[in-house]
Amino acid sequence: MYADDYAADCYWTLDAPLPQAPGGAPPASADVVIVGAGYTGLTAARETALAGRSTLVLDAGPIGGGCSARNGGQVAFSIKPSHAELAARHGAALATRLYEEGLEAVAGLRALAREERLDFDWRECGCFVGAHSPRLYGALVREAETQPAGLGVPFEVLPRARQHEAIDSPLYHGGVLYPGDASVHPAKLVRALHARAAAAGVEFRAHCEVAAIERDGGEFVVRTRLGPVRARQVLVATNGYTGRCAPWHRRRIIPIGSYIIATEPLDAALVERLIPRGRNIGDTRRVVVYYRPSPDGRRILFGGRAAARETDATRCVPRLRRMLAEVFPELAAVRVSRAWMGFVGFTFDTMPHLGGRDGLYHCLGYCGQGVPSATYYGRKVGLLMAGRPGGESALAELPFPARPFYTGNPWFLPAAIVGYRLRDALGW
Repeated sequence: MYADDYAADCYWTLDAPLPQAPGGAPPASADVVIVGAGYTGLTAARETALAGRSTLVLDAGPIGGGCSARNGGQVAFSIKPSHAELAARHGAALATRLYEEGLEAVAGLRALAREERLDFDWRECGCFVGAHSPRLYGALVREAETQPAGLGVPFEVLPRARQHEAIDSPLYHGGVLYPGDASVHPAKLVRALHARAAAAGVEFRAHCEVAAIERDGGEFVVRTRLGPVRARQVLVATNGYTGRCAPWHRRRIIPIGSYIIATEPLDAALVERLIPRGRNIGDTRRVVVYYRPSPDGRRILFGGRAAARETDATRCVPRLRRMLAEVFPELAAVRVSRAWMGFVGFTFDTMPHLGGRDGLYHCLGYCGQGVPSATYYGRKVGLLMAGRPGGESALAELPFPARPFYTGNPWFLPAAIVGYRLRDALGW
């Protein structure tokens, strides 16, 4: 099951190590302190620094060491609820603005690669979403065909007889291909965003956990394990890693572990036959799976929710390997070379949230679509904090819901996973 060089390490950081940053005590003060050095924090920090504000980014671990460097690297339209659902909740006008921002998020990441020429392996490979039952094939097609006018993304329906054009698997009953979806190298994206922020004058402290954020008159005292920092503005950009230093936000974020394995090197021709053109793949199962070839086309990177309760990545290898074999039976004996996990941040309304009050800001809750969303909304919240044009967002008009008795520990998740697995087995 395990390759000779197996390690419970993130595949992405093998050829793109995380950026180095100073450790030790932080400076005594800064205009802006950002808690969290992932895509959101790095992007926001650049904007506040470019506006002339001294900006300090703090992280409990290495720069980008959370899910920013540990995700699947898939880029798609990032708003989960349908336009009709959002219109029923918030009105048609706001729903349309939210959808427009979802489209802009993907376009913004594309611009970083094409126009600013940042190196993070941007590839417009497309994504195939497979239906794991005949009933869900019909629902999948209807969803694609009823996208709101002017706000949809291109698609092509692939019935089962044609699905080999996107994937060579007996598991699915057809699906929908979204040719405009893309993939990135997550750790290279971290490095590129860090370099841009550092060039703008942002200061960093890695391995500097924030224990508390306290208001002191018109300022904040950000208390870290290595000393306090005074700041005029603070941004909570911790997403699935939101801790006790931000209890209001923690009550509104559900951390969910997502686990990924990388196969041992395979024949490139085999990988190309199994997943032509290096596409991203997802399917209709509620217990989410997502997979794609590695950028060099020699491995398959297979991720999903592999445990009812959080555990270490190595314990999830057997289940993920079985799930991979369900999709590709000829890989039943393939060995695994790497396994890792990261926490995504879900919300109770399955929407990201951005806002601020009296100098304390937040931008988080990307619900598994953080690659385009975090870079886009990170820039917006940075502009908002700096008082510059472009910081306006429809997200700021949404309430940020919590639930009674929830304080940040998703005690209900194991039962939900069991229920989802039952529905998946029945093809619902």
